[in-house]
Formats: sequence, structure tokens, C-alpha cells
Amino acid sequence: MTRSSCCLMMAVAAALLGPNAGGSRAQAFPSKPITLVVPFPPGGATDPVARMMGAKITESTGQPFLVVNRPGAASIIGAEAVKRAPPDGYTLFFGHFGSHAVNQHVYSKLSYDPIADFAPITPVMSIASLLVVPGSSPARTVAELVALAKSRPDGLVYASQGIASGGHLLGEMLRARTGIRLTHVPYKGAAAAVQDILVGRVDLVFDAPSNSGAHIKDGKLRALGVTAPARSPLFPEVPTMAEAGYPSVELVIWFGIFAPAGTPQPVIRRLHTAFVQAVRNPDVSRKLAGAGLDVYTLATPEAFAALIAADTLKYGQIVRDAGIKAD
Repeated sequence: MTRSSCCLMMAVAAALLGPNAGGSRAQAFPSKPITLVVPFPPGGATDPVARMMGAKITESTGQPFLVVNRPGAASIIGAEAVKRAPPDGYTLFFGHFGSHAVNQHVYSKLSYDPIADFAPITPVMSIASLLVVPGSSPARTVAELVALAKSRPDGLVYASQGIASGGHLLGEMLRARTGIRLTHVPYKGAAAAVQDILVGRVDLVFDAPSNSGAHIKDGKLRALGVTAPARSPLFPEVPTMAEAGYPSVELVIWFGIFAPAGTPQPVIRRLHTAFVQAVRNPDVSRKLAGAGLDVYTLATPEAFAALIAADTLKYGQIVRDAGIKAD
């Protein structure tokens, strides 16, 4: 067969297949089960969300959706597992602001690159914190808490969910904004921190409504402010930190879906659509709201990448100013 004949046959084949022929593989996605790696133990706030989204994605794609828990080491174990996975869209990571905007600033040798090793797909939910004090505390406003700290030579003691956690960063933000003396006590998770503030071992904690909400409602704890731009629907009487006079003490923790770097863009787009539709399903969003979680999505994967870049700069500066190190 001559060279010209080969070229002619190729041209005819391309015309018959049409302009979408190159995207046929992406159009067929998914054709097998999708696995979402959750870097937290079973039973946490992310677990039921992952499974609810998975059920909706199975309904829309006809493919099984598997949730695999890989907890430990500030989400590093789970991130490493997905970093090494084939970039085909079938192994995903349930990342968050810590894994992708904070860890690189607190670990001197991080075993993954949050930017180079992952392709952002979409955020799916966010959590704001409440500034919480014991029910017996004399402070009934943020201003009164600041005044209380200034009246004591050693200031106040605050708990957090761990080094470089949202609660830790918020404590450093409050310290920087007010100049008060605060002693940080990191715990292994939110439950232990809440237990110690209940018995008065610490003076304050920045905590998610899902952890301390029941204790606030029964009067054992008191919420003074919420660290989001808007008030919490679960506690509409609690002002935002901005309303309380401390606009710079604001942090909303986001959680989102990532694929390994190199995953084809048509697959990323398909996953973006699937996850946004899943988390915005009325059944899912209603259950999230009941747990104090907000549905949070962005229009494109590129918008998610821009959010990560902005938060990396913001929280990196806070970490450096406070001298936070995890190793």
C-alpha cells in the first residue's frame, strides 16, 4: 500500500469517527469500581459523607464506589497511597485544608507534593469552628474572654485537635490579633479536647459544632463566636468572629476530592460533575446540614486549584509567624 493510500484511509476513518473520537475513553469512564481513600478512621465526620456521596455516584454511573480508610500521620499515609495510584480516575483522595495547604509548612520532609502529585477535582464540604469555653467561664463574649486573658499573668490555656490543626491555627490567629498570652495544649483528636474543657482543664477550644454542639445546648459549654463569614444555622444566636470584633480570626476547613497527577482532563471533568451532583443531592445536603457541615463546591477544578493556592499562602504565613513544626 502506498503512502498516499494510507493517508487517504486515515483521513476517511477520522471523518467517519467524528470530532469526539479522541474522547471515547473519557466518555466510557467509569467502567469499573471507583475507590475513595479517606485519611481518617471509620466513624469520623468524613466517613458518612464519603459513603453518602458514593451511593449517589453509584446510582448515576452504575459502578460500585468503595471507601477505604487509611488513617494516620496527619493524612500523609492516605495521601501517599493515592499519589502512587495509576492516574486513571479510579483511585481518589478525600483531602482537606490540612493535607493540601498546611502540611507542607509544618513537615520539613513531606513525602508528597500537594500541588505536583495531585489533580484537584472539587471541594465537597466545609466546617467552621465555634470558639467554646466552659459553661462556668465568666466570659460571655469574645471581648470578655480577651479581657479575662489579659487579667491573668499566665493568660489562658487552649486545647486543639492536634499540632497544625484548625483549632491550633485559630488559637494562633487569636493570639496574634489580640496580643493575649495563650498556652497551647494539643490533643489526639477533638473528642479528648472536648472532654478536658468539660472538666475545666483548659479555658477554651475552637471546635466543630458536631463535636461540642450537644454540650453547648445543655449548658455545659458556651459558644462565643463562629469562625465563618456567616452564622451557623445550628447556633444562629452565636455571632461571627467578625461581628464580635475580630474579623481576622476566621478559618473554614474544607474537604475535597483529588486524583493523582496526570489523570486525563476529561476524566477530571466527569468526576467533578459526579461529585458536585452527589453532594448537592437534597438527601445528602440535608444530612450534612444536620451534622453542622456545609455543602461547598466550586464551578471548576481550576477554581479549586486557585483556592488551594490562596490557602497555602495564607496558612503558610500563620505557621511561620507562630513557629509551628510537627517534626
